[in-house]
Amino acid sequence: MVATTTRPRSPARLPRFDRVERALHWANAVLFAVLMGTAAILYVGSLSALVGRRELVRHIHVIAGLVLPVPILAALAGRWRRSLWVDFRRLNRWDDDDRRWLRSFGRDPFVRLGKFNPGQKLNAAFTAGAIVVMLGTGSIMHWFHYFPVDWRTGATFVHDWLAIALFVVITGHVGSALADPDALLGMVRGWVPARWARERRPRWHDELSDSE
Repeated sequence: MVATTTRPRSPARLPRFDRVERALHWANAVLFAVLMGTAAILYVGSLSALVGRRELVRHIHVIAGLVLPVPILAALAGRWRRSLWVDFRRLNRWDDDDRRWLRSFGRDPFVRLGKFNPGQKLNAAFTAGAIVVMLGTGSIMHWFHYFPVDWRTGATFVHDWLAIALFVVITGHVGSALADPDALLGMVRGWVPARWARERRPRWHDELSDSE
């Protein structure tokens, strides 16, 4: 009798983000939504007149800004940080495929991407830096009496223009997520279809297959 071996059937879906990563993402999403909404009310005259209670809106904006780093620190504080820390390293690692993807504006069919595409890596780096800068400039604007006039003027300029840049970047991020429902599943339910991973993130798909 000849023994036969069969390869295990490939799973229909693959784990992409754990609960900690998803909780961090949605906590940041809520805080950014509050910050962008309150900023719009504070800076757009018609919205400010419609909503009223400008001082309350300003306090909400300040509190949301001060709380913004808290979810990141909480996610990194315990043993549950392992997957998040691994993904942070992935976001900071660039290779030849990433550079080819950028040069071709994502149109090179032979690029084999890992878990994150270069656009996501740039977005993560920009957002992380923006959080630090916005926290610093916002603190100068709020506790202005501790700082000289030129610091306050510079902080206001940087804060306002960086807020506009963040609005554009976040709007683009949301649009990209809505345009790719399979990828969005990764941040909503924690998994993506294996088919999507093979087509859109082949190197990451192979990494998961090799680890099984």
